[in-house]
Amino acid sequence: MELLWRILWWLYAFVFLVLFLSATVHHHLGLRKHYINFLLRLFAFGQERVERKRLLRPHNEADESESSLDEQDRPLISADHPRALGIKEDIKGFQLDNVLEYISAGMGAIMEDNLTKSFEPEQLPAWNLLSRTNDRAYEFVSFRLTVCWLIGFLVRYFLLFPLRIVILLLGVLLFWTCMVAIGMFPAGSFKRWLNEKLLVFCFDFIAGSLSLVATFHHEENAPKGGIAVANHTSPIDSMVLATHNCYDMVGQKHDGFLNIFMSALSRASTHIWFERSDAKDRSLVVKRLQEHVNDVSLPPILIYPEGVCVNNTSVMQFKKGAFEIDSVIHPIAIRFDARFGDAFWWQDKFFHYILYMMTSWAIVCNVWYLPPMKKKSGESAIAFADRVKAKIAHQGGMIDLTWDGFLKCNPVKAEWKKRQQEEFAKHLQTEKELITAEPVKDKEE
Repeated sequence: MELLWRILWWLYAFVFLVLFLSATVHHHLGLRKHYINFLLRLFAFGQERVERKRLLRPHNEADESESSLDEQDRPLISADHPRALGIKEDIKGFQLDNVLEYISAGMGAIMEDNLTKSFEPEQLPAWNLLSRTNDRAYEFVSFRLTVCWLIGFLVRYFLLFPLRIVILLLGVLLFWTCMVAIGMFPAGSFKRWLNEKLLVFCFDFIAGSLSLVATFHHEENAPKGGIAVANHTSPIDSMVLATHNCYDMVGQKHDGFLNIFMSALSRASTHIWFERSDAKDRSLVVKRLQEHVNDVSLPPILIYPEGVCVNNTSVMQFKKGAFEIDSVIHPIAIRFDARFGDAFWWQDKFFHYILYMMTSWAIVCNVWYLPPMKKKSGESAIAFADRVKAKIAHQGGMIDLTWDGFLKCNPVKAEWKKRQQEEFAKHLQTEKELITAEPVKDKEE
């Protein structure tokens, strides 16, 4: 028994050393990338076994994913672009059977709506040897695959997870200490330089607790000032970006674990935290943003205009606040690879979210720095926000949606319902009604 404990102790010491090196000098050693390459080979082996099982199934059995509508064929509807689904364009006047196709299209929209799907965990095309992404018991397809799944479970929960907790605690302690130390220096160029170096180092160390592998593209476009905007998937988006560049941040105030980071960050630099429910607080944010971008000595300020976490398959409506400010906008596209671990925050408790990620294989993502964009002459803030959002969605390979992300928790506005009703009514009016309707509309105006 004593020999067994010694073996386990040395094994833990070795893995801890590897994780510690991965959290500090991984850029030079490439440890995380070697780990990811090994996982890809493991996933390929598992998928080969799963495909063999599928070939042996009866042909009348099909995966649910194969029968779902293709994303490209599904019509996109929004409050700004209403469409009367199921209604033929040449209909003039009402017939009773006209509503049947409309009802059918409505039921299809309820079952396959783009808004709800954007707030559910992303479906994987292949199994990644995690039981949470498997509802068909693939781990029991073959004996060798069962052994791989069991070993993976033991490694993730009894080896990596405890060591990642240690790395996280050390990283948070290091982060807090560094931020408090920076806060003791008087404002000036040295304090800003020290904040830039230590902030990137501390976040890179904490990212080691998730085995984060982030690949940054077009680094020449990385922001040096102004406003940086990015799509939003999880609370770790800021950590991912801060492992490569220093930012001041704008965000909703939180309690608990996130409040530790916010309090520490506020000691070192000029971050902006607000209460979304307080309208007066929101109006002050715009003023503070303008003051921040006017000070060229400050780092770029990072904003997530969606305001909610989306599952990385689409980009929701951008709020116009950041785009009303006279400043250059630096768009950033973030796309996580859910095969290794899903970074989307859909859990009710933040503790469950952290547990979910730290028992995953790794967190892998790509980050693209897009060329800076400026508001055109005569362009509204809303149009500018939509143009930036479209660029981010296109670069990240995500669906560009015009829905407000807060619809997931708030009722639909009455005026949005009215737009859809008016669009439907147009198809039921006769030519005579259309002619007489115009003067009435003009008279009301």
